[in-house]
Amino acid sequence: MSLHDQLRAVALAEFATAGYAATSLQRIAVLAGTSKASVLYHFASKEQLLAEIVSPALDDLEQLILPIEGTGGLRRADFVERFVDLLLLHSQVVPLVINQGATLDDVPVMHRATELMRRVAELFRPASGSTIEKLRFGVAFGGVAYTLAAADRLGLNGEIPIDEVRSALLEILHDLLVPADTRTA
Repeated sequence: MSLHDQLRAVALAEFATAGYAATSLQRIAVLAGTSKASVLYHFASKEQLLAEIVSPALDDLEQLILPIEGTGGLRRADFVERFVDLLLLHSQVVPLVINQGATLDDVPVMHRATELMRRVAELFRPASGSTIEKLRFGVAFGGVAYTLAAADRLGLNGEIPIDEVRSALLEILHDLLVPADTRTA
């Protein structure tokens, strides 16, 4: 692993556990076995480091929702599966965004995360006019994101095979969001 990638991995772990605000570039350097100057050689700032960590997940989320926005061609079942796969692919970033996103909204990459989550909610707004449907949507997607963010505390990391976690999440989301008469086998 290159030093650049090692610094990203160390920073992600520290941001997720200690928090972005409480993590210094010096701490990242120490944990990576290098100097703060070396960290600054690879990343101009802590904010840039955070952006490099979070942006790939946000780019993938945007690529998921862009073709759907404005077309009205949303098939909930397809979206649900692709959304779960995206969250599982970026499972290390999910806790960072879920647990710290609101408090870091002044950081551009985290503001972008908040805006993308708002856009996901907007995709389902036309189909969710009632209060119960709006709450169903929030509980479903918020629940999946929180479950993955709390995976360690819930015993999901390493104890349950990822394909079993994926299958269970899809079943739960389909039960909550996809009307039975629109599902295809």
